[in-house]
Amino acid sequence: MRLFLCAAITLVSTAFAQTPATPAANRSNFNVENIDRSVSPCEDFYRYACGTWLKNNPIPADRPEWGRFDELAERNQAILREILDSASRRGASGSPVDQKIGAFYRACMDEKVVEEKGDSPLKPELDRIRAIHDLPSLTLEIGRLQRMGVDAVFSTGSGQDFKDSTKVIAQLDQAGIGLPERDYYFKTDKTSEDLRRKYVKHVAKMFQLLGQDAETAQASAQVVMKMETQLADASQNVTFRRDPANEYHPMGRPQVNALAPAFDWKVFLPEAHADVQQFNVVAPDFFKGMEAMLGRLSYDDWKTYLTWHLVHSEASWLSKPFVDENFDFFALTLSGQKEQRPRWKRCVALTDGSLGEALGQAYVDRTFGVEGKERTLKMVRDIEDAMEADIKTVEWMTPETKQRAIEKLHAVANKIGYPDKWRDYSKVQVLPTDLVGNEERASEFEFDRQMAKIGQPVDKAEWQMTPATVNAYYDPQMNNINFPAGILQPPFYQVGLDDAVNYGASGAVIGHELTHGFDDQGRQFDGAGNFTDWWSKEDGAAYDAHSKCIEDEYGNFVADGEVKENGKLTEGENIADNGGLHLAYMALQKLLVGKKISEVDGFTPQQRFFLGFAGVWCTNLTPQVKRLEATTDPHSLPEYRVNGTLFNMPEFAAAFSCKAGQPMVPKTRCRVW
Repeated sequence: MRLFLCAAITLVSTAFAQTPATPAANRSNFNVENIDRSVSPCEDFYRYACGTWLKNNPIPADRPEWGRFDELAERNQAILREILDSASRRGASGSPVDQKIGAFYRACMDEKVVEEKGDSPLKPELDRIRAIHDLPSLTLEIGRLQRMGVDAVFSTGSGQDFKDSTKVIAQLDQAGIGLPERDYYFKTDKTSEDLRRKYVKHVAKMFQLLGQDAETAQASAQVVMKMETQLADASQNVTFRRDPANEYHPMGRPQVNALAPAFDWKVFLPEAHADVQQFNVVAPDFFKGMEAMLGRLSYDDWKTYLTWHLVHSEASWLSKPFVDENFDFFALTLSGQKEQRPRWKRCVALTDGSLGEALGQAYVDRTFGVEGKERTLKMVRDIEDAMEADIKTVEWMTPETKQRAIEKLHAVANKIGYPDKWRDYSKVQVLPTDLVGNEERASEFEFDRQMAKIGQPVDKAEWQMTPATVNAYYDPQMNNINFPAGILQPPFYQVGLDDAVNYGASGAVIGHELTHGFDDQGRQFDGAGNFTDWWSKEDGAAYDAHSKCIEDEYGNFVADGEVKENGKLTEGENIADNGGLHLAYMALQKLLVGKKISEVDGFTPQQRFFLGFAGVWCTNLTPQVKRLEATTDPHSLPEYRVNGTLFNMPEFAAAFSCKAGQPMVPKTRCRVW
């Protein structure tokens, strides 16, 4: 799946390692050779800026899509591989951190041992599932599986209290389905119905690999589909979940018990390390649906369901038959990826996901430096100054709300590159020939770490992404923007390129994350990170009217065939894209004041700014991925992240002399920030 500059839940440097095989000029987001001059910039700017790149960079067989983000991720993976290979060779002579990441990676790469073991790593847990015979044993196993990282029925975690961002409380939420989103179980179009049939067939094949005969496996798959459909029916859809008000339901333990009295909470909560009194139940109706299922399903049905989710969770790390079958449905069928990624890439990704801040220490040493932080912070401050100026001139806001917005802006914290304090993984036991066990123990460590936060002071220095991640995020409850070292390099920022290009690429990313603090979700949190309405009624209504324009505009863009973008689902990201580019342009214009304006390769600074912006989004995608992301991803497809944003910028039309009536100059423009 694509990244992608997220809310709640990236950018620049100068001291990055260059990959010899990839010349710097070709790594830039501004390369005139990427431009397709047969397309008018006023007809389709995305095709104009990216057309030749798209023709010359087809999707690799081991990918469902290929874009500039993926190029950078590949380079990062190559660096991580060198680090892990070196740590693996050093073995016991390396540092404690090197020993751990080296052994973890080595166990993943040892295909001979993995093939010899087959599905035997699952046997202890399968035996526990088979032993379920009553409510306490079912409840206990659900808790155990969740700690191992298995998506069993629902999810348990921790998070900041929406109304008091200084407090960490326990959270209970919907989960437990295998298809990407709840609506996949109910759509009646031919493609969706065919996908469900293929999913049932896939589940049956997995049961056969576990030893069931074909008839029994088919029956097991039908049980799984029946139960997941019931869970999906009780679930919130992705659009509903965009509103924070729909996600906040604080409850005491008696209220939680009353939601699903048939569930043995007194057994589950201690097993899940959540033996507390206060919770945020994100989706209360889901647990009412779970309660109904507990009353009508047999323990054999529950055992079948849990068996599937266990094997589904671990299939990628078992022997080849499991890996191949898992790939055939979730990669080939669902996203159009034709071939497995090489094992080393999968093992690098697993190590980064499991021990990311251990692996990240060496990555940062190789790729990032103090100068990188300083240059990033300068650009961040430029964008923040632009946003303050923008807020002051917004016509639809009253002075009182403007002042509160500026106060929130001043409270935004900036985190650049990597954590100030590295995570300690010493409690994670890593064995050299136990891939599945290592992955499960790492999952248990992270689960327990999250649950241990409950009742403790909020750690505002913590990162939600590993240092090598090619992404960025804004966290509304922390009110901070976060840029991992992984994205702070070309094509988002490149030393030696002019300000116009760098501000178009990385400046727009910074502006995007900053604008998330004021998108349809972020605006509902104040500067301290509390979920509260700090807007006047008049300003709130004006905001909704402006954001509705964005929602309707993007909702008319076609993703693939009859499938359109979901304007409501993507509303926040589209607001951030539009606001971010506008702020970056403001910052550049201020920077250019008093400087000699010159053309480069025949393009003015303003034109280079927009080419720099579009260049980072050049991406080829399979039709399957387009449909999948239009259904589940809060980000619009790349071409609309470019063209949709530029539709709303008269500065773009002026830069390329576009005239009224041309496709890139719509009759109606939308703007929130």
